[in-house]
Amino acid sequence: MLSGAHPLILKKLPLIVKIYTMSTYTEEVGKKLNALLEKTYDAESGFKKAADNAKDANLKSYFQRKSAERNQFGHELKSEIMQYGQEIEKGGSAAGAMHRTWMDVKAFFSLDNDESMLEAAITGENAAVKEYQQALTEVNLPPSTSTLLTQQMNKIKSDLSTIKSLEDVS
Repeated sequence: MLSGAHPLILKKLPLIVKIYTMSTYTEEVGKKLNALLEKTYDAESGFKKAADNAKDANLKSYFQRKSAERNQFGHELKSEIMQYGQEIEKGGSAAGAMHRTWMDVKAFFSLDNDESMLEAAITGENAAVKEYQQALTEVNLPPSTSTLLTQQMNKIKSDLSTIKSLEDVS
């Protein structure tokens, strides 16, 4: 297929292919991590808004802790993105902004604001777990990235049981 190619080009071809594959690979990893980072910004803002609106002190504290946790997740994801020389995208998603607006509307009109916010948080956490699972299976991730995403996903999963128990109490 490259029979007429110069011998030097043929000799360097594996290196050229490797460099191209690495840049494509890191761009793909960067895109996946930026998508998770965007969702992390959304969750951080959503939990902060829920903490601001919660009446129950335990629930308010839980939402504040989750907002701070997502802030930490964001810093970890940013570090991982920068490790691969990729650009960090700023801000949250339009879907996240709409979800927060929906939480505000539900809080305003609902007779039981805390329960509505818990339900919205459970929905959001279930969606986050799916996003992490998808990122972990769609791309052949470097070990450090896979470990980070698995740890963050497992933390979200373990907190889902906590939030469900808070829903039973409210």
